[in-house]
Amino acid sequence: MLRYVILFFSLALLWASCGSESAPKSADGWQTLFNGKNLKGWSRLNGDAEYIVEDGAIVGTTKRGSPNTFLATDQKFADFRLEFEVKIDTFINSGVQFRSNSTDYMNGKVHGYQAEIDASSRAWSGGIYDESRRGWLFPMGLNPAGGRAYNPLDWNKITVEAIGSEIKTWVNDVPAAFLIDDLTDRGFVALQVHSIERAELNGRKIRWKNIRILEDPKDRKAGTFSHIVNTLPNNLSEPEVALGWISLFDGTSSDRWRGAGLEKFPEIGWKVSDGELMVLESGGAEAAHGGDIVTRDEFASFDFQLEFKLTKGANSGIKYFVTEEYETEGSAIGLEYQILDDSEHPDANEGVDGNRTLASLYDLIPADKPDRYVRPPGEWNHARIVVKPNDMVEHWVNHIKVLEYRRGSAMFKNLVRNSKYKDYKNFGLADQGHILLQDHGNQVSFRSIKVRNL
Repeated sequence: MLRYVILFFSLALLWASCGSESAPKSADGWQTLFNGKNLKGWSRLNGDAEYIVEDGAIVGTTKRGSPNTFLATDQKFADFRLEFEVKIDTFINSGVQFRSNSTDYMNGKVHGYQAEIDASSRAWSGGIYDESRRGWLFPMGLNPAGGRAYNPLDWNKITVEAIGSEIKTWVNDVPAAFLIDDLTDRGFVALQVHSIERAELNGRKIRWKNIRILEDPKDRKAGTFSHIVNTLPNNLSEPEVALGWISLFDGTSSDRWRGAGLEKFPEIGWKVSDGELMVLESGGAEAAHGGDIVTRDEFASFDFQLEFKLTKGANSGIKYFVTEEYETEGSAIGLEYQILDDSEHPDANEGVDGNRTLASLYDLIPADKPDRYVRPPGEWNHARIVVKPNDMVEHWVNHIKVLEYRRGSAMFKNLVRNSKYKDYKNFGLADQGHILLQDHGNQVSFRSIKVRNL
């Protein structure tokens, strides 16, 4: 009997070791994931697009009517540096999944981080997309130089480094995306053939070769990244501090804020709870309860970011270059990044050409934002305002730039003359001012508030 038990466990161990077999590692620790001959160690998931081996490369072919198809490694990886070369036909995009999974709770659908491969004029190669979950995390509008490093007519080297919560990409060794995120810490690598709708895109090819991975790298790949997306609530990372970022809210204290026109933070109308700075519901009136709050410091040229969460039908705003010099019975006066539930609040239908909708320069310039980039009430959205030393101003929502203008330009002054601000002398032209969060009588939460001077 004992012999049978020993034999059973021996066979079980042998089966387990075969199931998790991996390619041998080289002396420097790199492991080749594709042997150049066949698809051993890979499995197709979700769709039915075809993958073959041709001339030492894995070739995926688009198939009309198929959903996104993935060729996934049988192995899973946690911390690593991944390198591969890729070449794709024109007018399509693709990607390589990492720290991705296909689990029962998602009905087997592949989900996780994806390094974008984009041969179109958009040039978002190297961006980071969250497949079947949150969508774009680091679109390459944040770092155009990284995306433009991709050559649509030749082979391109892509590098992905994921160590702890820090995820970085390079395109042909040019730094592309830097994401700090901790949703998934382990998963497979997978090669995507994207679904297509247009008949003329059927049969397009994506080619991958020289796919290798280094687990638990002892050092970090060198690279200077100009922008970092950090999704960890109220977290200010060391790389962000090195770029000059300052936290304006740590999740527990309102010390960096005071009431507009006051010396201290309002005693009513606002609260700090569960890592959120929240303006409370008071019936929808403008600055009639706790009132607006402003930064204690003033800013001239800056990059300001926060996350906001609306309740249904809510209205608020972020104002900048607020000087508190104008007499007003309602909210303090300043240039305003509108925060609004466009689907429910009537103000979205007022003004001109949508210039009172979410992320617009309120009553002046409408935001050009596709609906797919905006998350509904109850979910967190990211707002960003950039004021450059030359007075160029940008509004961003969820890392997509939605408007741009120049303070003091002829166009700007003409817009002001035809707006609600026409009676405020030198409106929006102060050399510096406070940043304001508006109390418009609706519950809105803020977090991850940070700024850096430019």
